[in-house]
Formats: sequence, structure tokens, C-alpha cells
Amino acid sequence: MKIVKSIAEWREIFDDLQEMSVGFVPTMGFLHQGHMSLVRRSVAENKITAVSIFVNPTQFNNQSDLDCYPIDLHRDRQMLSDAGVDYVLEPTYDELYNDGFRYRVSEHRDSLDLCGATREGHFVGVLTVVMKLLNITKATKAYFGEKDWQQLQLIRGMAEAFFMDTVIEGCPIVREDSGLALSSRNKLIAEENKAIAPFLHETISSGLSVDEMKNALESKGFKVDYLKEKDGRIFVAAFLGDVRLIDNVKR
Repeated sequence: MKIVKSIAEWREIFDDLQEMSVGFVPTMGFLHQGHMSLVRRSVAENKITAVSIFVNPTQFNNQSDLDCYPIDLHRDRQMLSDAGVDYVLEPTYDELYNDGFRYRVSEHRDSLDLCGATREGHFVGVLTVVMKLLNITKATKAYFGEKDWQQLQLIRGMAEAFFMDTVIEGCPIVREDSGLALSSRNKLIAEENKAIAPFLHETISSGLSVDEMKNALESKGFKVDYLKEKDGRIFVAAFLGDVRLIDNVKR
């Protein structure tokens, strides 16, 4: 596995790949089995797999959230190597945002709901960095998890709107045995709240009304950011202590 530190280096590598299919998994690191399910699918479906590790500051609307984001680069690299990844891209902020974030990608309908309603600028940061990474890698396919369902749909829409060649693939949510959706943020859940966290998925899968679900979550100590039925799915974001958890299920 090769560590790629610059865009120029990747472009030289890509020129040598000729007509080989390239699968790409963009991440912010601190990998878990949810990420690895995307990686394994890419390895299975493509001749070459590249993974990026970049904690993207432009998608954080809360500086403390960015400051607390967990990082373990050595562990991430080992996991990716063991999974058969060919290249790990580790761009710097200054190179990836060589314009100082003057140019941005925004969507003015679906991004304003759910996570976008309370996280101002979040999806501008997500769409901008994903477009940059897809333009750099020129991947055949890029893989995203369905836990971030809204993000997945916005990225698909962006790729279609701008006639991008990369096919956007969605992959099922990976869960702990308790039902809790895997997330890098789960490590930040306080010890006293770990037994409560799985109640989030249990509740949105219960078949109750949205109002009943909200009441049930609040009775367990969750602070609900949003809980909404939309497009045949139930979407939720809720704080458990200081940790914001999201999930979604088919209705």
C-alpha cells in the first residue's frame, strides 16, 4: 500500500493506471467497520482501491466538534493495508483548499432540511470537498454509507448535475450487535450513556408515531435535534450528552 501525500503525486500514479477501474472511499479517518464495509466492496468491485483520510474543517459548524474529532492515523493505515487497499491519499488543507475556500459547492433545496437545518454550512463543506476529491481521483466508483442518507443523496445529485463520470454507490448501514449505527463519534459517548445509545435505533424502528418516538427518546435522556418521516424513511438526529448521533430506517 502506498501513502500519497500530494495531488501531483496521485496524478502521476493515475496516469500509469491506464484503463484500470478505480474505486474510491473518502473518509475523515478513525476508521470502523462501517468504513471498512465500503472499502471491502471497493476492493471486490475494482482493480484499484484508493482511500482518502482528511478531516475536513469546512463541514464543521462547531469548532469544538472539530477539535474533538478522534484521530489515529497509524491504526487507520494498518486497517487499510490489511484490507488490500492500494493507495491512501492524505492531502493537506493548504493543497486541497488552495483557493482559501473561496469557491464552494452549494445545493439550495434538500440540503436545507434535516442535518442542514441546524448545521449551517455543513453540506457546503461536504459537497465542496467531495467534488474536489472526485475531480482529483477520477474514480470509476465512489462509495458512501447509507447512515448519512441525506449526504449520499446530495452527492449523487451533485455528480449528476455536474455531469461527473464517477458512479456514486451507496452501502448499507453497519451496526453494533445492539443496533447502534457504527460511527467514529461512538467512541465519545460517555460511559454512563453507552447502554442508552442503542435505544435510538430501537425507537425509530418501533413503528410508533413520530411524536411518540420523540417522547420515548426524550424520556431516555436524548435531546432530539430532528425526528422526521420523509420519502418513506424515518430520520433522526439526537444528542446523548455532548455526542450527536444520527440514524435512519425504512418506514
